[in-house]
Amino acid sequence: MKDIVSTDEAPAAVGAYSQATTNGSIVFTAGQIPFTPDGESKADAAIAEQTELALDNVEAVLAEAGADLSDVLKTTVFLADIDDFEEMNETYATYFDEEPPARSAVQAGALPKGVGVEIEAIATLE
Repeated sequence: MKDIVSTDEAPAAVGAYSQATTNGSIVFTAGQIPFTPDGESKADAAIAEQTELALDNVEAVLAEAGADLSDVLKTTVFLADIDDFEEMNETYATYFDEEPPARSAVQAGALPKGVGVEIEAIATLE
């Protein structure tokens, strides 16, 4: 069983993907980028602000699925420039200050819409 998760509280999926999918036990979010729920890009903002908006979008999608950040088992952070890691990490840590999930952080060749960061999450609903 696969259910599609969709919310107006995060940017709409603009391609052949869903904001998230779930099987009722696990939620997989799509990569969330620093766009406002109405589609405004924040690609020119500092990485700290881009990280905050991307995580706010992850949080909104998870909420629609019935989860929150404390349910996140794993995240993957894609950075356009790995030199932005420390700034991203400072903001990221404020969202996962206790019992943080497992995480991978990698430099990507390029990210959608010219953003500096994209974050995806896997969370449990149990």
